[in-house]
Amino acid sequence: MRSLPLFHRVTGQPVIVLGEGDAAAAKRRLVERAGGLVLADLAEGIDKCARLAFVAHDDPASCEADAIRLRCAGLLVNVVDRPELCDFTTPSLIDRDPVLIAVGTGGASAGLAKALRLRLDRLLPHGLGALASALDRAREALRRRWPDARDRRAALDQALDEGGALDPLGESADVAGWLAGAETPALRQETIVLASADPEDLTLRAARLLGRADALVLDGAVPAPILARARADAVRLPAGANPPDRGLVVVLRMPERST
Repeated sequence: MRSLPLFHRVTGQPVIVLGEGDAAAAKRRLVERAGGLVLADLAEGIDKCARLAFVAHDDPASCEADAIRLRCAGLLVNVVDRPELCDFTTPSLIDRDPVLIAVGTGGASAGLAKALRLRLDRLLPHGLGALASALDRAREALRRRWPDARDRRAALDQALDEGGALDPLGESADVAGWLAGAETPALRQETIVLASADPEDLTLRAARLLGRADALVLDGAVPAPILARARADAVRLPAGANPPDRGLVVVLRMPERST
């Protein structure tokens, strides 16, 4: 990744937006939609300890000058249509409150991000936010039902999987009903024999397993691009090590190539 995706809380916080015209107006609307307090004066924003700033002047020289002043004051800066001057970029958003899905291209093409967002928007049900809110309300009940975080994660993974009781793309889900009858998933171990070092050669099933694995057993020199497809918090173990006694364990086997 060339950028670290983060969701920045700005509710009630000052955010500087400089410039006039459509681009600046769009940034003001974005900040206000997220609950931020828009400030149009650079000095006032710095005095009020703003942490983020958008610059949308028509004049390129003014954009560069204000970006330097803001950055020297310790702010993170976004300059519209100037990715080389940006500390952060703004993605194209799918809003299913409280679910927020961001599609970004690192400033390479806002048009591509929009096209992907529109395509995904048609696929995702409008009840997705209601499912997230129900899971949030059930947080303490989930902890009581499965005190061990690995058991809790495994149960949720199973329920939220395609065709599961809480499939996000399925019909409206009954979280309370699922919780009342859910069982603790047993330890599961799967093996993926890699066909190549290219992550594009992974099957859909292999990619899904990598994204859900609690632990990875590395049998052979597994390439870094393959490992990048796994969860960042998945435990990495060498071949022969004792895997965890819960959750999903995926053995990644990289066959030796004959010379």
